[in-house]
Amino acid sequence: MVTIRLSRHGAKRAPFYHVVAADKRMPRDGRNLEKLGYFNPVARGQEQRLNLDLAKIEAWVAKGAQVSERVKTLVKEATKAAA
Repeated sequence: MVTIRLSRHGAKRAPFYHVVAADKRMPRDGRNLEKLGYFNPVARGQEQRLNLDLAKIEAWVAKGAQVSERVKTLVKEATKAAA
């Protein structure tokens, strides 16, 4: 089963997350099928906090991918910002 979830990157105390489509059986930071955007929770100043490719996310959901709870809230935030 494919799930759309966050994959953690970045340094200690400076998290940076990639939003990825990955097989549910793979480790959190392991192999993924496709990168769909990123989330930077500690963005400051001119740094972009959230960047998602909503068309790709919708395509994966149409194929049957499950979306994690945190990614659902980020997608809602991104659609509000786009509107």
